[in-house]
Amino acid sequence: MNRAVIAGLVALVLAVLVGSATLFTVSQTEQVLITQFGQPIRIISEPGLHAKIPFVQTVIYFDRRLLDYSAPAEEVILNDQRRLIVDSFTRFHITNPLQYYQAVGAQEDAIRARLNSVVTSSLRRVLGNESLLAVLSADREHIMSLIRDQVNAEMKNFGVAIEDVRIRRADLPEENTQAILNRMKSERQRIASQARAEGAEASAKIRADAERDRTVLIADAKATADKLRGEGEQAAIATYADAFQRDPQFFTVWRTLQAYRDGLATGQSRIVMSTDDEFFKLLRQAPTAPAQP
Repeated sequence: MNRAVIAGLVALVLAVLVGSATLFTVSQTEQVLITQFGQPIRIISEPGLHAKIPFVQTVIYFDRRLLDYSAPAEEVILNDQRRLIVDSFTRFHITNPLQYYQAVGAQEDAIRARLNSVVTSSLRRVLGNESLLAVLSADREHIMSLIRDQVNAEMKNFGVAIEDVRIRRADLPEENTQAILNRMKSERQRIASQARAEGAEASAKIRADAERDRTVLIADAKATADKLRGEGEQAAIATYADAFQRDPQFFTVWRTLQAYRDGLATGQSRIVMSTDDEFFKLLRQAPTAPAQP
């Protein structure tokens, strides 16, 4: 192999090395900060193929997508002196790579420690002015907006924009939880006892009213029955008297036959009487028809 071929290969290799050190690509999810000897030179946000001075300038990539940071659970004291264990998360993105680089450097994780401090301080500050009822109610949306705005204002100097701060969980400490559960249990027992007492009172009143109505109805029914019975007996007596006046002999025979039926129909009656007694007269002799006028 002659020297010309070797020189050509060396030149090609050098060209490839220089080209790879000069050209770089930026994807749609990235943004780039170019530094020269550690000093920021320019920011590239447009995706595509770009060039830099080889071996002199350095390309630092930053993610331009929405990033998440989950803060560790923190105990917060509310305005009503209640203690709350708050577990939150933050969504943010890097808006200014130069500010970000100057504030925390090139590492993405470097911002998370700062975020943790700022988010925790804001949570304590805002929730310290709110009650437990407000945190657990519809006011929670407004509270989280206040926290987000405060965190966003503090993180602007870091080249970061805060899109959202949310409370993932808000739990009471174990001792407070047990105390509240006991208090809720006592309250439910009190309400149940009150409901049972009111139910027993209503039941007793209903029974008393029913018993009173029953007594009144029975008394009215007895009074009506006695009145109807008296009217019936009066009518029966009047009927008997009228029948007796019309035909005394027939009435006497009919009453005697009724006495036979009531006294002798069962076959178990024992009557000791004289055979010529008037009671058995109809058994000895049939009644005679009365003379026609």
